[in-house]
Amino acid sequence: MPSNAGTTRLVIVESPAKAKTISGYLGPGYVVEASFGHVRDLPRNAADVPAKYKGEPWARLGVDVDNGFHALYVVSADRRQQISKLVKLAKEVDEIFLATDEDREGEAIAWHLVETLKPKVPVKRMVFHEITKPAIQAAVANPREIDRDLVDAQEARRILDRLYGYEVSPVLWKKVMPKLSAGRVQSVATRIVVERERQRMAFRTAEYWDILATLAVAKPGEGPRTFNATLVALNGDRIATGKDFEPTTGRVRAGAGVVHLDEGGARGLAARLADRPFTVTRVEEKPYRRRPYAPFITSTLQQEAARKLRFSSQQTMRTAQRLYENGYITYMRTDSVNLSETAIAAARRQIVELYGERSVPPEPRRYTGKVKNAQEAHEAIRPAGDNFRTPGDVARELSGDEFKLYELIWRRTIASQMTDAVGSSVSVRIRAVSSAQEEADFGATGKTITDPGFLRAYVESSDDENAEAEDAERRLPTLVKDQPLTADELAAQGHHTQPPSRYTEASLVKALEELGIGRPSTYASIMQTIQDRGYVNKRGQAMIPTFLAFAVIGLMERHYPRLIDYDFTASMENELDEIAGGDHAAVDFLTSFYFGSANGAGDQAIAHAGGLKKLVTENLSEIDARSVNSIPLHTDDEGREVVVRVGRYGPYLQRALPGSASGSGSASASGSASGEGEGEEGGSQGDRAPIPEGLAPDELTPEKVHELFLGGGGERKLGDDPSTGEPILLKSGRFGPYVASGERKSSLLRSQSPDSLTLEQALRLLSLPRLVGVAPDGVEVFANNGRYGPYVKRGDEFRSLDSEDKMFTVTLDEALALLAAPKTRQRRAAAPPLREMGADPLTEKPLVIKDGRFGPYVTDGEFNASLRRGQTPEELTLAEASEMLAEKRAKGPAPKKKATKKAAPAKKTTAAKKTTAAKATKATAKKAPAKKAPPKKATSTPKE
Repeated sequence: MPSNAGTTRLVIVESPAKAKTISGYLGPGYVVEASFGHVRDLPRNAADVPAKYKGEPWARLGVDVDNGFHALYVVSADRRQQISKLVKLAKEVDEIFLATDEDREGEAIAWHLVETLKPKVPVKRMVFHEITKPAIQAAVANPREIDRDLVDAQEARRILDRLYGYEVSPVLWKKVMPKLSAGRVQSVATRIVVERERQRMAFRTAEYWDILATLAVAKPGEGPRTFNATLVALNGDRIATGKDFEPTTGRVRAGAGVVHLDEGGARGLAARLADRPFTVTRVEEKPYRRRPYAPFITSTLQQEAARKLRFSSQQTMRTAQRLYENGYITYMRTDSVNLSETAIAAARRQIVELYGERSVPPEPRRYTGKVKNAQEAHEAIRPAGDNFRTPGDVARELSGDEFKLYELIWRRTIASQMTDAVGSSVSVRIRAVSSAQEEADFGATGKTITDPGFLRAYVESSDDENAEAEDAERRLPTLVKDQPLTADELAAQGHHTQPPSRYTEASLVKALEELGIGRPSTYASIMQTIQDRGYVNKRGQAMIPTFLAFAVIGLMERHYPRLIDYDFTASMENELDEIAGGDHAAVDFLTSFYFGSANGAGDQAIAHAGGLKKLVTENLSEIDARSVNSIPLHTDDEGREVVVRVGRYGPYLQRALPGSASGSGSASASGSASGEGEGEEGGSQGDRAPIPEGLAPDELTPEKVHELFLGGGGERKLGDDPSTGEPILLKSGRFGPYVASGERKSSLLRSQSPDSLTLEQALRLLSLPRLVGVAPDGVEVFANNGRYGPYVKRGDEFRSLDSEDKMFTVTLDEALALLAAPKTRQRRAAAPPLREMGADPLTEKPLVIKDGRFGPYVTDGEFNASLRRGQTPEELTLAEASEMLAEKRAKGPAPKKKATKKAAPAKKTTAAKKTTAAKATKATAKKAPAKKAPPKKATSTPKE
């Protein structure tokens, strides 16, 4: 689309990939450049605060809370070079188009660009939901102004998250552990995962039995000859199933009115029903109809990509971003299920071409979202363009992940405009009377699909891997009332109730969405944040909370329950939506939340409590750090309370000594983080045991706890030392298991297990360090075990031994020969990089991913950045790598450690000289005033 003659326009988008695609759709006279995402933000740390604001009391927050919540924005260090380029381009053009994304974040980026570039030429906002030539040309032809309501809503959200993070996080530092963080959405997401794990920990399994009958018709007609039926009632009372048991006791719910069969009862009944006649007592047939699923929104795309493709939320959004920027799909951050008229027409045309006229309903399908606060003006995620490209059309253009996700989106979109799946379902009841005159009722269900409709294109998956697929059929013989049947087999089968399933990233996103918490643009980052902060670990797809998360959520529930209340968090989203719609003032909302002014907007419970500021400062002294960091498990058979303590070096088990105070008792109401005041070796006395890494909280059953205390955790007596008579104990410390006897201690060797350690092995360990002998110069030679393995030592000289056994067998001659040999340090050849990524868009330096001591990292040869948890060398994009290194460059090079000068040896002085020197020192001290020590700087910054 050519511009006006002689007119040059600058089009600014977020990413280089987007810029490259869009520039191909615009004619001469257009310059398309990227901003690389957000160009300004609140200061990340004290170094980011401009000099003229450093003395302000609000500089730490980056928000002047006493002056209308004015935000201090600074240009990110890694964006300065690009901003300079944009400023220069802005001076050379006649018009600027801000083509950032159509959501609130994109609107805010557009506003920040105007505030930063301060252009002297007209500025217009162009928006589009797909990057195709018609969409881009239409956006250029129909620009609008920046929507300040959307900007205000995004700014209010950013300030709200800063206030929450910077005020609540320090409480966690003081009472739980340094460097933790709290966040408006991340803390609620963590609470959801913790609550599910608590349910699993409290769960008690129950066993129940029923009978599976293989029944046969005498004269088979249409359908199979045999089918399966399950015992459902006995003498008119329903047979107990999993839903009839209390999850916390494993007992049948009171008033359930069911028959609970055990193994003996089920097998006995099956025997009494053998060779008895079976009769059909009821046949109910109903039409089956299933409507198509709505097109994808951000959360459902993440859920289905997780179920079908095993993608993480981050992987799904990264892949979708690439598809969007290259013009394959519409914008991927949306909570609307709407399809445009153009998209509906394209889908219906393609259905006719691929599946025939009968697969298209007479009228187009239109969907209404069930998501709270959905922005229905947007469109669902679908293939881009007026004519959808089939997966076959794009197969050669897309990578593996991109092709899989595109096909998923294409199939879901097509299916949403197809006919219903129809068929019939049948429910059958069968009765048999046992030899003891018991009436046993069996049930069977069948489903037949006569027209699969949309199921030809797409079948949705379930979080329950045992659930039956939508397109599965269960065919029964043609049955009528009073029809006789015979039992080919009667098998008693046992079942166990199951605890509620753990959340996956997909199901957690779904839970947040249903609660109205968070937004499409934040879900993937929240999933990553709670893992990066150490609150959640993943085992396969399952999200398992750590005991650190238990401590943090426990503190919040007891002292700041409103801040992690689901309804309260959702209400904040509502108010932000009202700000976006121009129906609310951002300042009133923030004032109510932070200061508690009940005259403004915001939550009245927080307002009447004096606001967030007062809430976190006044309640601080009431928080007992020891109690917060103690998670009760159970009381053992000897009446001792067993708790998990969250310590500096990780969680560990502790149980009180018989007759002592409760293991979770208070130490000090003002105690600080992570067990301070109890110490790792002090405080409440009792057995301790380390918790193996990777053990989930719900796996700490009484049996497992007992095993850990016996097998390498708590104190266990191995016997008595025959030479001293003192007991030899196996204990557990912060660095692992060790043996102790009197004042002697020794860690177990790497090859030893606490489960199988014998008294003889313990005595051998306690003999370390072993005196090997005395060297000719009179210096003793020892063999011992250290941090880096076994070694021999003579004075300050050390040499490693090649095996642990050598510590006990090495001779003096062998040790001296080792010590006489020069130290050898073989340098390993540099390993090839894991991946070459290409040139950094900001610096043009080549980027590579290497494998380091602490895992993979990306480097440009000067700066290194470790890959974050969940990132893989294969999935890391060039833009992400560039941003990670830019953050490192912004912090500057790590300060080099100064070499410590050795103090010169003291010269001997006479008594007279000493007296003179002392007098001179006193005189100098009187003349020179004492220098005040400079104030200590904060070493960490709260996370939002």
